[in-house]
Amino acid sequence: MTPTATGVSRPGFAWAAPAAVFFGLFALLPLVLVAVLSFAHWDGLSAPQFTGLDNWSKLFDDPVMLKSLWLSVLLTGLGVAVQTPLSILLGVWAAGHQRNRAVLSAIYFVPLLLSAAAVSVLWRAVLDPNFGVPAHAEWLFGDGNLFGAQTSAIGVLVFVSAWQFTPLHTLIYQGAARAVPRVLYQAAQIDGAGRVRQFFHITLPQLRNSIITSTILMVVGGLTTFDTVLILTQGGPGTDTTISAYYMYQKAFKNFDYGTASAIGVLLVLVATVISLIVVRLSGYDRMRSTMEGL
Repeated sequence: MTPTATGVSRPGFAWAAPAAVFFGLFALLPLVLVAVLSFAHWDGLSAPQFTGLDNWSKLFDDPVMLKSLWLSVLLTGLGVAVQTPLSILLGVWAAGHQRNRAVLSAIYFVPLLLSAAAVSVLWRAVLDPNFGVPAHAEWLFGDGNLFGAQTSAIGVLVFVSAWQFTPLHTLIYQGAARAVPRVLYQAAQIDGAGRVRQFFHITLPQLRNSIITSTILMVVGGLTTFDTVLILTQGGPGTDTTISAYYMYQKAFKNFDYGTASAIGVLLVLVATVISLIVVRLSGYDRMRSTMEGL
């Protein structure tokens, strides 16, 4: 144990060594190898050949790649915009003591038990233009082919992702809402504040750290989405839903261009890191932490 300035003992590095070794072997080392491979040409069979910045120059000259990066950011942004308010409202509700709340929460959290592939297959069948719901509700879905146009295909991807992952973020907000001191609400009630004012002036500020965590998880998950696109749209129509992760798969396992695919992977890591840092910076979490440590 290492004593701090406040006299409270802090665990030494030895306690973190197993996790650090695990993280190094299964996260940092593969990332370094992929970064090295992004500067080489490799078809998966012959020996890699160093090509310098050739993969990176081709990457930024590729219109499909630039479009896929924009689509990845767009889908991520739409996912955050849709899932965040739903998760907060459902999480706060689930933290209450309403009648049948536990049963309804358990039913709502069922999508968490399913894999992304299973969810995608399920909704592919439900939204099939020939045999699914759209085929029997032309008054609502038109010709029923939701996968035939970019706007509707993106809408389907956003909806399916929200259906599966909103319960996960709801759990995060449920736990955070239950940790809010009840005395704050009691004091607000004495002052005459209603539920709406309590929500915006007490609950939301207390959920600040959870919002940051949830948003970063959404950003990372959105930028690395793959199986949902693979099963639902296959990047179509054309390349209208070809996001970067799916394009990386095409480069690696269809074109056998593992060097360019590695460059795409490294680029996704950089984009996710930058966006996550921006989220933390804009939230003011780093300034708040510095203030707390100075007390």
